[in-house]
Amino acid sequence: MKALLVLKDGTTFEGRSFGYEGEGAGTQAIGEVVFNTSMTGYQEILTDPSYKWQIVCMTYPEIGNYGVNLEDVESWKPQVEGFIVKRHNSVPSNFRSAKSLGDYLKENKIPGIEGIDTRALVKHLRDKGAQPGVIAVGDDLNLKEVKKQAKELPSMDGKDLVRDVTCAKPYAWKEGTWKLEKDATGSGAVSAPAGGETPPLRIIAYDFGIKRNILRNLVDSGFDVTVVPATTPYKEVLAKKPDGVFLSNGPGDPAAVTYAIDNVKPLLGKVPVFGICLGHQIMGLALGAKTYKLKFGHRGGNQPVKDLTTGKVEITAQNHGFAVDESSLLGDSRVTHVNLNDKTVEGLADEKRKFFSVQYHPEASPGPHDSLYLFERFRKLMTE
Repeated sequence: MKALLVLKDGTTFEGRSFGYEGEGAGTQAIGEVVFNTSMTGYQEILTDPSYKWQIVCMTYPEIGNYGVNLEDVESWKPQVEGFIVKRHNSVPSNFRSAKSLGDYLKENKIPGIEGIDTRALVKHLRDKGAQPGVIAVGDDLNLKEVKKQAKELPSMDGKDLVRDVTCAKPYAWKEGTWKLEKDATGSGAVSAPAGGETPPLRIIAYDFGIKRNILRNLVDSGFDVTVVPATTPYKEVLAKKPDGVFLSNGPGDPAAVTYAIDNVKPLLGKVPVFGICLGHQIMGLALGAKTYKLKFGHRGGNQPVKDLTTGKVEITAQNHGFAVDESSLLGDSRVTHVNLNDKTVEGLADEKRKFFSVQYHPEASPGPHDSLYLFERFRKLMTE
């Protein structure tokens, strides 16, 4: 079927549908249109809760080559609203593949569009900024009506999307990272923590849209992990007497997640805290700083970040559209990492009160492993 991508400013691209088509004409995806520069990892991108209410365009032209497997998912289902590629490979080749990307999108009712000039789209978003848009599927679409709908879409600013992706009740997470050398159960996931005979440290992880590979790396680092809903009162967390608290990634405007900010404020200084992505932004807001929306965000696996404490440069995986305003930062907390492309804040810390955060994703699923040391830094924050 024919498919259209129409942006809020009226820019239109015509291509072919390769995902969910529903009953035909009228099938749509609505969300903020953004781009990701990763060459692989489309399955992890599709299932990352941070992409809630977003339509993702992949800049790499060949997508779907290795299909979809049962292990490399970052949540219980795909979270993107729609998917944009230059060319979709419907005949995947990989020993782990269970189905094609197109079939995966159809099963989960995610519209997809292929065959458009993705370079032109990305250049437009880079110049004009990320903006809402519509993917419409059907051979008899009314372009005028689709443009009218796109023009009336709201922006991402002010949207609290955490409530849409957080867990309903607390749960324990035991699974470690996937290994090629499978364990005795036949699964690729290894459950034994890397801490050996050392008793695991107990942490509470706030679920603002947490990626499973963060949880897997926490288990690998020797933590006993309990995940709690985003609205869990801080008093309940402290009552469990955890060794540390983790603040996860998630979607939407961090300033709109006021309940999380209010709960993090009294935790800082009471217990060691580590935040990633949205968790980093919420920590900044809890410290009295402000956040702002980036023009087109950072999404991909090749972002250079400098650690100001060591002088080393890390290549990082990122997915965010907001950033902490360094000029608004108050108190003794300091900036520890900066993005070398645009000098935005990529890390915060306060050694005295034992908390730190990073804007990027050290669990990097997919992506470079330069930043895995941060999970061990979290452990040392508690043991020392």
